[in-house]
Amino acid sequence: MSSVRKIAKRVGVSVATVSRALNNHPHVDPETRRRVLQDASQLGYSPAGSRQVSTVIGLVYPGEVVHADYGAFESALLSGILRGLNEHRFDVKIISLQRDKLATESYAEFFYRKGVRGAILRTFQQTRQVCSAIAAENFPSVVVADRFEDPNVNFICCASKDDSRRAVQHLIDLGHTRIALCVHQIPDTDHMDRRAGYEEALRDAGIAVDPALTLQIYAHPEGGASAITRLMSTPKPPTAVFFTDPLATVGALRRCLELGIKIPADLSIVGFDDSDIRRHTFPACTSVCQDAQMLGFESARWLTGQIVNPANGEQASMRLVRSTFLEINQSTSLPPAEPFRVLPDGTRAPVFDRP
Repeated sequence: MSSVRKIAKRVGVSVATVSRALNNHPHVDPETRRRVLQDASQLGYSPAGSRQVSTVIGLVYPGEVVHADYGAFESALLSGILRGLNEHRFDVKIISLQRDKLATESYAEFFYRKGVRGAILRTFQQTRQVCSAIAAENFPSVVVADRFEDPNVNFICCASKDDSRRAVQHLIDLGHTRIALCVHQIPDTDHMDRRAGYEEALRDAGIAVDPALTLQIYAHPEGGASAITRLMSTPKPPTAVFFTDPLATVGALRRCLELGIKIPADLSIVGFDDSDIRRHTFPACTSVCQDAQMLGFESARWLTGQIVNPANGEQASMRLVRSTFLEINQSTSLPPAEPFRVLPDGTRAPVFDRP
């Protein structure tokens, strides 16, 4: 009850009004409800029956919760979040907005009902507006792996366009002109950046972008494997491929082994890596790399710091763009002297020009 009185004093309303706002009573002014919930979150107020201050952060998915098509990024991100929560001894809860939020409640009300004091948001192109709406309610939040023009949205991401361009330029410098792109079918700024870097490198080198060499694939091993089967059986296959996802890269390397395609003598492959997968493939894969654990760690550490000390003005917002890096390993080399096709059954066939 003392916490309710404290909220009432800070907001300038009665204890009864605070109680009604906390219990989602329909006859509370929306602005009053917002201020009450904001103060309740800052004070770490917990629902009736609990004297313990909430120390829970939500890893929030505005759309579908993570599934296999998202690749290995999520596990590395979660590992970093868990480390980032340690400083202030917070815990994490995975939350689905799409499944659980009521149409009648605000985002702040929803998070209060879920018992979380802040949200780490994992969004994709079709749910970006949700992040802006949460920020507009002043609920403590930060988006990972996406960037926003909206000045109210806190975010941390890696910019992969420049290193994607460098990766494709590396292939061009080796003599490749038939370079394919296999990009994640789920649109987000990360994969759009990688595609933009690929196309920019080709244009700068005077190489036309061939739509037949761009595939949208599932971000898991079977997606990469099927891409190799499709690309290498075309009348004029590529001599190099850039994959924008780690698990797809692994699947591509496996399929090459099954078909007898030697990497890099027959085909050069550049992948993408969120952790250290490139060091466990054979051969070690040339990759554009980002540190997903770092994104999780920095977002969680900053968010909990803001909750514990909201008056820390010098770090009141987070709008960070970290760098990726290009690591050249053993999966890229000169194009083959005699290019060839590989049929789905592993049979080699000559390359011929399209009519």
